[in-house]
Amino acid sequence: MFKGLGDFVGQAQKMREEMQKVQASLEKRTTEVETGGGLVKVTANGKQQILSVVIDPEMLKRADTLMLQDLVVSGVNQALKESQEMVREEMGRLTGDLGPLGAMLRGIQ
Repeated sequence: MFKGLGDFVGQAQKMREEMQKVQASLEKRTTEVETGGGLVKVTANGKQQILSVVIDPEMLKRADTLMLQDLVVSGVNQALKESQEMVREEMGRLTGDLGPLGAMLRGIQ
């Protein structure tokens, strides 16, 4: 009986180590989104951090503040959504073979 518990604890420790590795790799992975036909580019990493927002100088010449704000908000939201999807995919690969426990872990990302 204790052997089974020991195996479970060992597997949990291994899973924790793997999750830490995945989180470290996600911090280095990025996604880039363009809005307004490339007028605004937003880059985010796998930790849902915005790394950069690049605005085409032509957009600044237009002096259309409302449009620029909308493009930035849209780009940030889309970049974060793609970043979250990247995390879901990586965690899904990691927890996929754990059955119900894996489903619980995916739910607490």
